[in-house]
Amino acid sequence: MSSGATMKSVAAAVGVSLSTVSNAYNKPEQLSADVRDRIFAAARNLGYPGPDAAARSLRSRRAGAIGLLLTEQLSYAFSDPFAVGLLAGLSEVAERTRTGLLLIPLPRYEAEADEDAIRESVEAMRSAVVDGVVAYCVDIGHPALDVISIRGLPFVHSDDDLPGRRVVIDEASATRAIGEHLARLGHTNVAMVVDSGRSATTPDEITDASALYNNARLRAQGVREGLGENAQLTIVSGGHNSVESGIAAAEFVLDRRERPTAIAAGGDVLAFGVIEAMRRRGLVPGRDISVTGFDDVPAAEGAGLTTVRQPIRDKGRLLGRMLLDPSYTEERVVLPTELVIRSSTGPVPSR
Repeated sequence: MSSGATMKSVAAAVGVSLSTVSNAYNKPEQLSADVRDRIFAAARNLGYPGPDAAARSLRSRRAGAIGLLLTEQLSYAFSDPFAVGLLAGLSEVAERTRTGLLLIPLPRYEAEADEDAIRESVEAMRSAVVDGVVAYCVDIGHPALDVISIRGLPFVHSDDDLPGRRVVIDEASATRAIGEHLARLGHTNVAMVVDSGRSATTPDEITDASALYNNARLRAQGVREGLGENAQLTIVSGGHNSVESGIAAAEFVLDRRERPTAIAAGGDVLAFGVIEAMRRRGLVPGRDISVTGFDDVPAAEGAGLTTVRQPIRDKGRLLGRMLLDPSYTEERVVLPTELVIRSSTGPVPSR
């Protein structure tokens, strides 16, 4: 690759004008997909990273900041306990290296996505003055990821479905332990409440798990494997990862004639919603219906929640080191998980 590639050399390689190359980066809607793809392919081959936002603003050509991409509203990063823990670990490393942190929210990239919102997110990523990027729950194939590649920015993430450097856990193995725990207690009719990644007006049963985020899909797979072939698993969602979504999804299954004897939640926050829905019906976790979570956030112990503990803060620290510590050369790190059994699970009650 040539380190001296310019917009002019890309234009020459593709056989288009300088303004056409410029539009590919700055006004992509004015070009056909074929022309854009040829320009970006030539840019990658030549080593041209695209318009350098940092160079436009800093003579040092170093932004002194890293970006965190998340497919959620910005407020989510400060309200969800997992996101807070991840940010805390990432911030520890950033502080030691005197590096700033830029939060970049993205819309979900799906069939019904708002095209204007997607285009704005691509522009935000293109103009972001950052030296590297961390991705947290970003849809595979999101155009913003292409911009990161085109700009040549260092990139780390926590999703095994994406290439590149990453810090992950064995999602399916972690929840397989939950399924096995529930199976030992005699549960064969189990519901699983998951984060669909979407706003929802009504809860719904998920029949196509491939539409879920990678971690939700793998967690459902693990629970199913752990329960065994003779158990029934119903997957439901009330929308985004929130207490309200957990309540809505739990109500959906609790009010059925044949309600489940256990509810496994894809995250502790959803499990808190399940417990609240049960409380409103006079049901006690672990006695009437077993409930499990995932993450072991600080409030889980006080709630007596059986859950999977993952090292959230360590995940943030290691992602930060991958970007900011030249001596840290690991390409893929798999962190350990642990099933923590508390009072929210118990044997199947006699009817």
